[in-house]
Amino acid sequence: MLLTIDVGNTHTVLGLFDGEDIVEHWRISTDARRTADELAVLLQGLMGMHPLLGDELGDGIDGIAICATVPSVLHELREVTRRYYGDVPAVLVEPGVKTGVPILTDNPKEVGADRIINAVAAVELYGGPAIVVDFGTATTFDAVSARGEYIGGVIAPGIEISVDALGVKGAQLRKIEVARPRSVIGKNTVEAMQAGIVYGFAGQVDGVVGRMARELSDDPDEVTVIATGGLAPMVLGESSVIDEHEPWLTLIGLRLVYERNVSRM
Repeated sequence: MLLTIDVGNTHTVLGLFDGEDIVEHWRISTDARRTADELAVLLQGLMGMHPLLGDELGDGIDGIAICATVPSVLHELREVTRRYYGDVPAVLVEPGVKTGVPILTDNPKEVGADRIINAVAAVELYGGPAIVVDFGTATTFDAVSARGEYIGGVIAPGIEISVDALGVKGAQLRKIEVARPRSVIGKNTVEAMQAGIVYGFAGQVDGVVGRMARELSDDPDEVTVIATGGLAPMVLGESSVIDEHEPWLTLIGLRLVYERNVSRM
């Protein structure tokens, strides 16, 4: 089986693939202070609970694919693959790794690995033109051309960042649960903040995607809009432009990149 690891700024998502099917997944906090040994113990604890894997670390794992937006964690995971999975082929997404998606930006090396991986999966699953909206620490919008090229995107503050900022900067406000309120017009402070977050972000998505789609295609309706990320469900029901919801888009992209590189190793 293939172990995929997507390290984000706030959370790390792990997925276990049996062929093309994701058979297990986990979400843990991203901690840049964890050492390779601590990460290995964490992986052993998670995967030891799966019935298709053995009791020893690495039993049943045939390959590993990793992308990370936190360089220190990527460094430690590289050490994990070397020390604890030495006989298992591993693909770490970084410059030089074959993705199959041309990157047409001013400086391709500065584009986050997760954004490229999302584009890989979007092209494979839905074709182009497409826009991927990833609701993570930041809300990112990534554009894929009709020819399957990554051509750029938009980065905006994420939902949790906005909630934290309101709680810190608002003298009479506090951090709240991110949830859909009873109505747009809040009857109390918490509901008013929830409405601002949920409907405000839905409006942001509709506005940004609409502008991007008009640049991507002469017919904006032919652009497929895919939502992913842990907080996507908060906005799905309120946005009018999202066509598809694929929570495991990045993990699927990692599987595809692994398959495109493992034969070259």
